[in-house]
Amino acid sequence: MATLFDLPDLVLLEIFSYLPVRDRIRISRVCHRWKRLVDDRWLWRHVDLTLYTMRPKVMWHLLRRYMASRLHSLRMGGYLFSGSQAPQLSPALMRALGQKCPNLKRLCLHVADLSMVPITSLPSTLRTLELHSCEISMIWLQKEQDPTVLPLLECIVLDRVPAFRDEHLQGLTRFRALRSLVLGGTYRVTETGLDASLQELSYLQRLEVLGCTLSADSTLLAISRHLRDVRKIRLTVGGLSAQGLVFLEGMPALESLCLQGPLITPEMPTPAQIVTSCLTMPKLRVLEVQGLGWEGQEAEKVLCKGLPHCMVIVRACPKESMDWWM
Repeated sequence: MATLFDLPDLVLLEIFSYLPVRDRIRISRVCHRWKRLVDDRWLWRHVDLTLYTMRPKVMWHLLRRYMASRLHSLRMGGYLFSGSQAPQLSPALMRALGQKCPNLKRLCLHVADLSMVPITSLPSTLRTLELHSCEISMIWLQKEQDPTVLPLLECIVLDRVPAFRDEHLQGLTRFRALRSLVLGGTYRVTETGLDASLQELSYLQRLEVLGCTLSADSTLLAISRHLRDVRKIRLTVGGLSAQGLVFLEGMPALESLCLQGPLITPEMPTPAQIVTSCLTMPKLRVLEVQGLGWEGQEAEKVLCKGLPHCMVIVRACPKESMDWWM
């Protein structure tokens, strides 16, 4: 009977890739072959450290020993939940990531204090930056900062970043490669700030506004005025009316539209009104409705029948994770 040791190296590497980092290192002690496989840089392309609060000594060891030129994406976090004596992310560590991991494209920071970490210390190779429940300083994304910082940044996710406000949103306009912007729970952003920033972010192709205090109508109005090339829109339906949906009519490049609950008001457009507006969007191919209680009901049938050229997706509730946009 074949055992785990009889499997080819490629199969074992695939299995090892699903193990948490700590377990990967532990199995390297089983035998010389497994140690060689754990040392394979292919295994360290995507690293998730959110299960642990890494102390600086351990983090530096991982960086020097394993996370070298093959590292493409890294998740880190947990530092705000560990008390005032917990290890913190440092500018030196961020700079070392950029020096030792020249192929790092995606950095996801969870529950981290970045108030003492300048944005200039982040790896310049990043194309995607995710901040989930992080603290940032007031000067972290100011527009007047060095315009050469993060020159390749294409996507930024701001998920429950309490300090993020209009000034930070305006600062995003210096990232000329930016194409995707996700605002989740950024309650300090105002309708005036969003409108002014989108005017300078006219090159965005994807925008998600979820769980914010902004009304859906005002968001759609700003989008229709400034983002004529936007391809994907996802937003919470709070404050959405039939008139607000009209703002999107005729959007020339829109390919995907998602309306996400759970806030439903009497002004919420009916399924028939949604169909009418969607029929004016020449490139729309995906309509997704989440958390509106329409699944399996007459509303779902109206959407599917009225938009035969679209993929209509009706979900019971929004996904908890914000990784859907990838």
